[in-house]
Amino acid sequence: MRSSRGTTSGRKQSAPAAEPEPVRRAPRRIPWYLSIPITFAVIVALFLAAAKFDWLPGLPNPFGSTTVDRSQPAVLQSIENMSDYDAATGNFQIVVNLDQEAKYLPSALLGNDTLYVAGGTVQSFVNLGKAAVTVSADRRSATIVLPLAQLGQTALNPKESYVFAQNRGLFNRIGDFFSGNPNDQQKLTILAAQKIQTAAGSSGLTARAQQNTQQMLTGLLRSLGFTSVTVTFKK
Repeated sequence: MRSSRGTTSGRKQSAPAAEPEPVRRAPRRIPWYLSIPITFAVIVALFLAAAKFDWLPGLPNPFGSTTVDRSQPAVLQSIENMSDYDAATGNFQIVVNLDQEAKYLPSALLGNDTLYVAGGTVQSFVNLGKAAVTVSADRRSATIVLPLAQLGQTALNPKESYVFAQNRGLFNRIGDFFSGNPNDQQKLTILAAQKIQTAAGSSGLTARAQQNTQQMLTGLLRSLGFTSVTVTFKK
């Protein structure tokens, strides 16, 4: 009797395949047409930084600036003969606050708020050329009639006049970037001069000028031998 042996049919288990080693690629180099400009830019940046922060003493500063005066020489336009006696001077200072606002936009977008400090002087003078002088026969008394003292024009001092603060809207800044407006400064100086002139009219400067003129003429004529000197002012 034929015995049947159980046969075990088994499959060969294959070993796992080894993973291929990654191919090492050489690092990519920056093309020469890019490396040269980058290197040049780095060198220039280092040079500018060294000059700006004074890392290398003696290196010229490319950010330095020089002022060149190319103004034309002053031209004499006219000469006027004056017979005025400057009898008093008033020194004034004013702060002009000029605020320009838009009707329908906030000041952050459209507007200009400027604080301008102005310093100037106003002269008060008496016109001696229109004086009427009467002298007595014995030349001991004199009467002088003068016109009333007047105020001269305001003379602003450029060293004491400057913009203290200025707040401009966004649109104003953009407009000033493309084109400046020199008339803005002129408006401030004209307004400051007008206000100083008004203040001088109510400051008693003309009264002081008349008093000083009277004292000057009285002292001058007394030194010439006059014992009685009368100085009056009329329109």
